[in-house]
Amino acid sequence: MERSLDEIMVEQCAPTLAGIKPASLFRCRADGGRCPEEAVARWRRELEPRGIVIRVLKTCPVTGAYLVYVYRPAWLRQLVNRPQIRGFLRQCGYGPEMDVDAMLGRLSGRFCLEEEYPHEIGVFLGYPLEDVVGFIRHRGREFTFSGYWKAYGDPQAARRRFDRYRRC
Repeated sequence: MERSLDEIMVEQCAPTLAGIKPASLFRCRADGGRCPEEAVARWRRELEPRGIVIRVLKTCPVTGAYLVYVYRPAWLRQLVNRPQIRGFLRQCGYGPEMDVDAMLGRLSGRFCLEEEYPHEIGVFLGYPLEDVVGFIRHRGREFTFSGYWKAYGDPQAARRRFDRYRRC
């Protein structure tokens, strides 16, 4: 039995909804293989006044699965405008003139068109840049700690962050 968008949203996005993480991403497959636009629209109406946006990044016409991105635009804007993160994103093909919406459009396109998974998604989910770069450089190996993602920096800091998300 497929879980509803509501169930998945609350389970997967709790840290973002609670304000301790800038964004979350989850995969969902709706009954009948179509995106429940009414559920997405309802969540949009509920969340946008609270400074949270829901966006479908990708819909797969073959499986009926889709990727839903839930984020806090103000927080995300701060993240992607940090000089180190902006530089990293430029290396991934994100232009210097791009705003958050344009960046998310490019990310969406990369999910749809690229054979390789766009690992820069970690930046858009609020992962520390050292973890995103470390994952790419080490190809997912040689990490210092593993939890919600593979960490490549201070393992104690990663453990604390993951514990906070888990409690949420």
